[in-house]
Amino acid sequence: MQKAKRHKRKRPKKAEKAAKKAEHRSLPAQNELVSQEDDVSAGKYGNLPLIRSDPSAIRRHFTYLKELDKSVANKTVWVRARLHTARARGKQCFVVLRQREFTVQVLVNVSDSVSKSMVKFSSNITKESIVDIEARVVEVPSGVAGCSQQEVELVASQIWVVSASVPQLPLQIEDACRPDKPEDEEGLNIRVNQDTRLDNRVLDLRTPTSQAIFRLEAGVCRLFREILTNRGFVEIHTPKIIPAASEGELMYLLSVTSKAQFLEQRTPNTHRHLTEFTGLDLEMAFQYHYHEVMLTIGDLFTEMFKGLRDQYHTETAIVGQQFPAEPFTFLEPPLVLQYPQARKMLAEAGVEIGEEEDLSTPAEKLLGRLIKAKYDTDFYILDKYPLAVRPFYTMPDPQNSRISNSYDMFMRGEEILSGAQRIHDPELLTERAKFHNIDITKIASYIDAFKYGCPPHAGGGIGLERVVMLYLGLDNVRKTSMFPRDPKRVTP
Repeated sequence: MQKAKRHKRKRPKKAEKAAKKAEHRSLPAQNELVSQEDDVSAGKYGNLPLIRSDPSAIRRHFTYLKELDKSVANKTVWVRARLHTARARGKQCFVVLRQREFTVQVLVNVSDSVSKSMVKFSSNITKESIVDIEARVVEVPSGVAGCSQQEVELVASQIWVVSASVPQLPLQIEDACRPDKPEDEEGLNIRVNQDTRLDNRVLDLRTPTSQAIFRLEAGVCRLFREILTNRGFVEIHTPKIIPAASEGELMYLLSVTSKAQFLEQRTPNTHRHLTEFTGLDLEMAFQYHYHEVMLTIGDLFTEMFKGLRDQYHTETAIVGQQFPAEPFTFLEPPLVLQYPQARKMLAEAGVEIGEEEDLSTPAEKLLGRLIKAKYDTDFYILDKYPLAVRPFYTMPDPQNSRISNSYDMFMRGEEILSGAQRIHDPELLTERAKFHNIDITKIASYIDAFKYGCPPHAGGGIGLERVVMLYLGLDNVRKTSMFPRDPKRVTP
């Protein structure tokens, strides 16, 4: 009975509390209505609808951030970009917008046409949201620190959220942009490690450095295509799945336990290897000697390096701000050394390499440093590799059966191309395949292709991601692969 009476007495109190909560929840909506009536910025800020169905909607002419400089001072422009940061200070909100590798500061300031509500709205927009902003371009004589567009800032008159980001980000873009130094000026050591970057690659790709890397990488592809097209080469697309293993294998990961383990055992997990990479390959017939092809490839690299130097110096500088590196150097024509010369240079430095032995990775890097010191070049060609360390289809040297007509090309002491004259005689090709214990029945169609007359030819394969990594002096090829695949990563 006593419990029932106490329960009865509590009911009015609970109802009263519930009524007060409901009244409290309704206050913000009421205040919002009042503020909208008195808001001088009403209709100039807010969230745009997800889908706009009106075909007669106003079309805005947008200006790219990179075009904002003193030449457009005092003009009113529309920009669409990501909100990089927002910082409220009294009646002002300082916003930094980011578009690819370009950034600009925006001031949202209480005035006759900008309300406190608009300033508050601006300060609460989540980072990485897409926004449309109407603003006047104002020249800043003292410069804007921390932004790529330092000569001007924007004074906002409208701000609209096109696509909102979630409030909690798995990594902060400003942290992912920090220079690769032991510690910053404030004595902090805030870093985003590589696994966190790759786990959240969609965000990491938005940093100015990543944007610059992949614009330069696109430049390598464009220059490769243009240079060879201008020399009469024809672009083709070949199958990637073959019935027998060659220098590598393409495998389907049918089960995480068996196939992935096998792949991990077969593929090195190093700073310069990927399970999946982009190859830029070329094959060329020659008239008299395979050096015609080797030197054509060497000249191709020279032209590509010149193109990157002249056309992508801005991107190179952006990457260098976060990941400092010595400028890439090269000679014209490129340096060509014979394999015995390389062995001699290494021997003089205390590293012995056998006549029929391949160069190890540490030996290649040491050789790169020795060549840089002696010849002042980061790009060079090594010719005449031992036949024992080359694939079965490599043409032997006619003067010495232990040597091959093959070559490797290097950047900063790391191999970026392996090439050779190919055996175009079916009998010799069969002989060499048997010597390497290759099942002839599995490559019969390959050998048959040479039975109907094939010109002497040579070529080579370039690893795109590795070329970009070494040109920029980066420490890991995963930085130059958009969504890297290696023995331990198949997502995202």
